[in-house]
This record gives sequence, C-alpha cells and structure tokens, in this order.
Amino acid sequence: MLDIIMDTLLDSVKLLPFLFLTYLAMELLEHKAGGRLLKKISVVDKAGPFLGAVFGVVPQCGFSAAASSLFAGRVITVGTLLAIYLSTSDEMLPILLSEAVPLPTILKILGIKLLIAMISGFLVELCLHRVLHRSDDEMDIHTVCEEEHCHCEDGVFVSACKHTLRIFIYILLISFVLNLLIELVGESTLAGFFSNVPLLGQMAAALVGLIPNCAASVVITSLYVDGIIGAGMMMAGLLANAGVGLLVLFRLNKNSRQNLEIICLLYVLAVVWGLLISLLGIQF
Repeated sequence: MLDIIMDTLLDSVKLLPFLFLTYLAMELLEHKAGGRLLKKISVVDKAGPFLGAVFGVVPQCGFSAAASSLFAGRVITVGTLLAIYLSTSDEMLPILLSEAVPLPTILKILGIKLLIAMISGFLVELCLHRVLHRSDDEMDIHTVCEEEHCHCEDGVFVSACKHTLRIFIYILLISFVLNLLIELVGESTLAGFFSNVPLLGQMAAALVGLIPNCAASVVITSLYVDGIIGAGMMMAGLLANAGVGLLVLFRLNKNSRQNLEIICLLYVLAVVWGLLISLLGIQF
C-alpha cells in the first residue's frame, strides 16, 4: 500500500509544473488577450496538429493533461488534441532506455509516432471541416472556471494556483484508485489480454493503452522489448495511451458526448495504425 501511495504521489507531482503553466497561460488569455492576440492564435491553430504532435513526443504525460485543459477552453481543436494524445507515450521512452534498446530503434519509434499523430490530426480536422462541415467552437476559457465552480477574481496567479490544486487533487484520487486496481489485478493479467491474432491483438493492445495510468505504457513497452508482442500491437497500445489527459478531459469538458467521441476516435485510430504497421511488416 505504501508503494502504491508513493507511486501515485510521484506520478501526480510530475504534472504540477505543466498544469500550473497551462492554467497560468489560460488565465492570461482570458484576462489580457485582445483581438490581435486571438487572431494570432487562430492562425497558429491551422498548424495545430503539427505542433501538437511535436510537443506530444516529449516523454511527459503532463502534456496530454495540459492539452485537455486547453481543449476544454477551446484554445486548441479536436485535431490538435488527438495529435497530442497519439504522440505522447508516458513511460515508453524511459523503459526503452533502461532496456538498452539501440538509439536508432528508439528514434524510429518516436518518429513514426510523431508522423502518425501529425497525419491523424490533420485528417480529423479535414473530415470535421470539409466532410462533416463542423466549425470550431469559439475560445471560451471561462468554461473551465464554470466547470470547476470557482471564482477567479483574485488575480491571474492565484486563479491559476486554484485551478492547478483542484485538478491535481482530482488526478491524485483517480490515479490512486487505478494504481490500487492494477496492483490487485496484476500486470501479468493485463499482459494476458494480448493475442498474436491480427486485429484482435491490436484491439486488445489499444484497449489496455486507454487505461489512464503509466502502468499501461510500462506493460505494453515491456512486452514488446521482451518479444512477446509485435511492433503493430505495441504501436496500437502506445498510440491510445494518452495517460491522465483522458481524466482531465472528462473532468473539465462538459460535453460528455464529445468526450466519448474523442475516446472512440482515439481508439479506432490506434487500432487502424497498429493493424497497418503489422500488415506492412514494419519492424523497429
């Protein structure tokens, strides 16, 4: 139990800098932004999936949590959010480094994840705007305050601290429950969900990847390094592994239907790309 508590604390504390800087930026946008700045943001938004994929590659699940917060305030689009989710991978890089995986192999895995995230993000934007004719919602950072039921009249810094503390406590509690469940179930049981059958294996891997906990990326990466699963299944699981970003999304974005659509889209994209990698025989 002590190990579970310590792991939960350490994983949650790592998020604090990302969360605070995100809410500080959002507060500045809400209270200080003028029309010119909003126009600049809309221009940058067109390159959102590219930037999201690049930043998401950094081995820190804090980016997915920050992205969910920004999406809840409609600062970034669905395509950018999914690009970050697909690009990030929690504990994958530390595991690969600790297992002495060759650097060219690591760079290849990161590069393909980045490329997949970028392509998927732009495809989602294209489908939403050109096919489904959906327009992006206007930036409304105040919706985060409404969802948190807080009063942000104490200045930018204090308001950012309040938001950070509230979401930190939420993540801490949920992460503790998840860590406890995973400890009771056992990582070996999680590994048992995998199969070498095409499609079923990718579906199982992506399902495990959706677990908003670092243990999911640890299990998937370790199984790949040990040669138990192939590159396609590994990629399917890690592409779906958005970490605590999914928890923050459901906590702050009040549109539950939209949240479910995003999760389903993330899952389908992860399975399709994983299956494609297997069918093409791509190895790392």
